[in-house]
Amino acid sequence: MIESLISTNENKNYYSHPSPPKISHNISFEELINLWIEEELKPGTLSNGTVMSYQGVMKKIKEHPIAKMQLKDITPDILQKYIDTLCKPQGTQHSRLSTGYLNIYTAVLNNLFRFAVFPKKYITFNPMEYVRTHRRNTKPDIFSERTDISGTVPVITHDQYLEMINYLEKRKNPARLPFQIAYYTGLRLGEVCGLIWQDIDLDKQYMTVRRSMRYNNIRHKVELGTTKRSKVRTVYFGDTLAEILKTEKFIQHEKYADYKNYYQIINENGREYYELKTLHREIDVPVDYTELSLVCLRDDGRPESPDTISIVCRSLRKRFKNLDGFHFHTLRHTYTSNLISAGASPKDVQELLGHSDINVTMNIYAHSDREKKQYSARLLDNM
Repeated sequence: MIESLISTNENKNYYSHPSPPKISHNISFEELINLWIEEELKPGTLSNGTVMSYQGVMKKIKEHPIAKMQLKDITPDILQKYIDTLCKPQGTQHSRLSTGYLNIYTAVLNNLFRFAVFPKKYITFNPMEYVRTHRRNTKPDIFSERTDISGTVPVITHDQYLEMINYLEKRKNPARLPFQIAYYTGLRLGEVCGLIWQDIDLDKQYMTVRRSMRYNNIRHKVELGTTKRSKVRTVYFGDTLAEILKTEKFIQHEKYADYKNYYQIINENGREYYELKTLHREIDVPVDYTELSLVCLRDDGRPESPDTISIVCRSLRKRFKNLDGFHFHTLRHTYTSNLISAGASPKDVQELLGHSDINVTMNIYAHSDREKKQYSARLLDNM
């Protein structure tokens, strides 16, 4: 199969794209990737999260035979077959990439070949311009007895939420507070873990979401960075969460924790990182460490990390049969569904969630509940 992906002699009529003109630069595709990383990616304006995603994709590309090819020999046909393999057409053994991950692949490839055209002038045109992503369409079963009432967005009921919280509380699991915050605010997992007490106004009942915690699997460090699209937003909350947060803040203030948390600014390869550091109270604090009053902590004062919470979500799926498919982002979906079902303005929902476009909010989340659909359908009976 690999040979067929990089062969230029088979399937000539697959796409009638022009071949790249012969050029004098003998550079492999892998060498181009390394060059782009050094000259464009590291000193660029992309967020650290985006850079991390791009680096992960480029690592995968380097593992493929296409990376060893000469840049001048890579045609649109070869790239098309490579993308089709990622889309998993019938007959392949590769796992199909998600739409989001596939978009990262195409973005990276487009950037690489644009860079090769200009400023490097290794080739005269971008072969990715002729490549199309063939996403698999789901064939509907017109004779299925299955009904779909709730829409496509996974949500949980309030009873299911309380069941999870009670379970975590009995076991004194520190993931309880992140679950409560996400359920009542719709924050993403990294945003919840990155909250500090200075972000929260308990009197006016709002929080400022300005950072996210994540594990950088390239640098193997836990970092604090910007939120998605580097957007700072204000999220208001009600009395229920206000009481939860007031109680938690009092407990943390009264408790003697063994560990304290800090961040350190690291400049590396032209980029700036905010590394999370946790030290025992008895250890001297370096002068370049800045203390952090994180909201979501374990009993000993160490931070509750996104990876740990994800493990808790997997445990809950195994513990409760009615939570099949549950993950932390389900709490964000549930928050949105509850707002819309209660009559919240779509514009308000968009701003609370931090969506860049209201169409994103409407396309993904605007699913009426069963009662509202039935009510709408019966409006004609009154005519």
